[in-house]
Amino acid sequence: MTDKAASRAPENPAEAPPAGTSPSETPSSEAPPPGPAAPESPAPEAPATESPAAEAPALEAPAPDTPAAFARGGVTRPRRSVPWLLTAGLAALLLLLTLASAGLGAYEIPPGDVLSSVAHRMGLGGGELARVPESVLWNVRFPRIVLALLVGASLGCAGALMQGVFGNPLAEPSVIGVSSGAAVGAVAAISLGLSFLGTWTIPVFAFVAGLGTALLVYSTSRSGGRTEVVTLILTGIAVNAFAGALIGLFIFLADTAAVNQITFWQLGSLSQATWPKVLAVLPCAVAGLAVAPLYARKLDLLALGERPARHLGVDVERLRIVLVLVVALLTAAAVSVSGVIGFVGLVVPHLLRMVAGPGHRFLVPGSALGGAVVLLAGDLAARTVAEPAELPLGVLTALFGSPFFFWLLRRTRRRQGGWA
Repeated sequence: MTDKAASRAPENPAEAPPAGTSPSETPSSEAPPPGPAAPESPAPEAPATESPAAEAPALEAPAPDTPAAFARGGVTRPRRSVPWLLTAGLAALLLLLTLASAGLGAYEIPPGDVLSSVAHRMGLGGGELARVPESVLWNVRFPRIVLALLVGASLGCAGALMQGVFGNPLAEPSVIGVSSGAAVGAVAAISLGLSFLGTWTIPVFAFVAGLGTALLVYSTSRSGGRTEVVTLILTGIAVNAFAGALIGLFIFLADTAAVNQITFWQLGSLSQATWPKVLAVLPCAVAGLAVAPLYARKLDLLALGERPARHLGVDVERLRIVLVLVVALLTAAAVSVSGVIGFVGLVVPHLLRMVAGPGHRFLVPGSALGGAVVLLAGDLAARTVAEPAELPLGVLTALFGSPFFFWLLRRTRRRQGGWA
């Protein structure tokens, strides 16, 4: 009898009700000590406390095609408005820069006259300007503005695609040798004195050589029906080095006049912009810029890694082939009419990624818009900073792009804790 009573007694003396206290008064009069209360909490309460945390990401989750949605499980709602605000801001800045570029220069045209002439050409009223300002506006300024927009949009979009394909924010179109290949074609045409296509000789040679170099790099790095990113990068480095050697050889064989022309072309400029050159670049730029956003979702899935992307239905090899061709088309068309202009494809996509996140649904078209803004602003500065002389556009972009690239390297290394 004593053993049974002892077994029924509470193991902890603190749990026993004090003498003279009824059982009904015990729970309400004294709170249980914190120590014993923890293990006696009811089991069903555990999922109840975890359910709000599990349901919170579902309420705030972004579109399922962004890498942030997979990596973090959701973003806050205010972040969804960032791409729209950024797009509106870039569009407004682009309009202001277009108006400023049309009016500023060695021959200044008031903004009111620019708008009046544009309205007159569109049949919306306004009036035609005098012969000289009308000719400067429509035969010099506007071809250059449109060409700057096309070249900048092509380089910016190509940079975003390259960074998505390689999964590295430090990638740019020159990685696969498009720019160096186009430079070889242009330098060869100048050095050998080829002119059988008239003013189209250099752009055609540059475009064909750039496109051919990209295809050569991709076919050389392909093995067993697959292409590894590391092999593609290393092949591009080797081809770039070989292209540099060819450029040096052609410069050695060229005469003084050809050397000066080669040097000016390599520095990059839009000073030779004409409406025929705009029409030459327009089909390639429009085709590439129209196709690129169609692969935004697949690029987001590729950001998870090749194996997860394949499990989610992405043909990684076919995706790489298509996007490399699009990058080659955009870059070769841009370089063929403007020369080598670097860092636009590197700086613009990374800046937008830092502000609006890594989702390619906005990043691809946003990089095209941002590239147009950057190149138009750079061309305006190149024309007006050292009037009446003109700075090479490629030099100007490199002056601002190189420090940014150095900062980007330092930032990436600091966040990753080293490269190892």
